[in-house]
Amino acid sequence: MGKEMASLLKTSPNAVKKRLLHQIGLSLYNTSHGFHEEEVKKKLEQFPGGSIDLQKENNGIGILTLNNPSKMNAFSGVMMLQLLEKVIELENWTEGKGLIIRGAKNTFSSGSDLNAVKALGTPEDGMAVCMFMQNTLTRFMRLPLISVALVQGRALGGGAEVTTACDFRLMTTESEIRFVHKEMGIIPSWGGATRLVEIIGGRQALKVLSGALKLDSEKALNIGMVDDILPSSDETECLKEAQEWLQQFIKGPPEVIRALKKSVSSCKELCLEEALQRERDLLGTVWGGPANLEAVARKGKFNK
Repeated sequence: MGKEMASLLKTSPNAVKKRLLHQIGLSLYNTSHGFHEEEVKKKLEQFPGGSIDLQKENNGIGILTLNNPSKMNAFSGVMMLQLLEKVIELENWTEGKGLIIRGAKNTFSSGSDLNAVKALGTPEDGMAVCMFMQNTLTRFMRLPLISVALVQGRALGGGAEVTTACDFRLMTTESEIRFVHKEMGIIPSWGGATRLVEIIGGRQALKVLSGALKLDSEKALNIGMVDDILPSSDETECLKEAQEWLQQFIKGPPEVIRALKKSVSSCKELCLEEALQRERDLLGTVWGGPANLEAVARKGKFNK
């Protein structure tokens, strides 16, 4: 069985995946999967409300805000479209190193706007939106930016799923993450279950999903869902704390930080042999570069 599995890992689907993974901007689904993006976009355009706001700071950190506070930052159809637009903008932001995603007015997101959910009621509609959001959040996850979900208030349903597309998650003391899908008679549809298993393991993920568990900050920290609990609950102060927390991981030149993120992304999605080859290729983009030469010269001075 071991040899058969090794053989399978070397077959063409992985080679295709390898090509797709590192051409930033390519999506999981296309017409060969029955996914027609323009048709889905036309449907989503019919559900306005809220916005996705992006602020790119000079320190290389982007701030992505889910902004629909009258509905607990629920995703309208237009917000789903705007999220894709912002991801595309971030794919082209070569100076970026880090990204924080948060919700407006002290809460993260309650998931999908029920108006859109009710109107898109057929299995075909559900799967089309599923493919659209999986495409977008996979592209988000593959961004060469170290990303953090800043969870204030509640992250419910699709909101909880969005947090799993980030590299790290931070919570405030009174915040909550909850995958409520079971209570809506569905399962996660934006890739959240798949990513959750990777973050906390299969057994814990099954408990969280099948129990629709309310994860407060302490519980989430204990099971490895989040990386830290921030002391402040004030919206402005909390964002500042999240930026300071992220700063420890993005010190250094953009080309080095971005190459590190790409390398880790490879390990998540490729088999060992291909991930190692990808690491080699990425090393070639920074070895002998300005940051490397400067660091070698600096260390040489210390050794004298």
